[in-house]
Amino acid sequence: ANDPKFYDKLPYLFPHTDARSWFTGSAQVAETTAFRNGTLQVAYLILAARALGLDTGPMSGFDNALVDSTFFKDTGWRSNVLVNLGYGDADKLFPRSPRLPFDEACQVL
Repeated sequence: ANDPKFYDKLPYLFPHTDARSWFTGSAQVAETTAFRNGTLQVAYLILAARALGLDTGPMSGFDNALVDSTFFKDTGWRSNVLVNLGYGDADKLFPRSPRLPFDEACQVL
């Protein structure tokens, strides 16, 4: 999940300049930044869990409004991704799906 008013914590978390003002003038900029940075944190969580030997199952396509009202009521936070963590049964796991080659999935500028 992400906090769309994350910028209220910036005076503490990034005291070097008035970064809060970068986001208070545009709800769209703040929302986009909160979503993007929250998504990056999901990736870090998955990498850390896998480094500890856990299996991960990130999921989208769920009822965000239901998750938000159940877990984040009165916080303003918004769900993004659900992640299952645990130890999968190797006999029931799908083999790894194909991956696109680097030059097809990425563009170096």
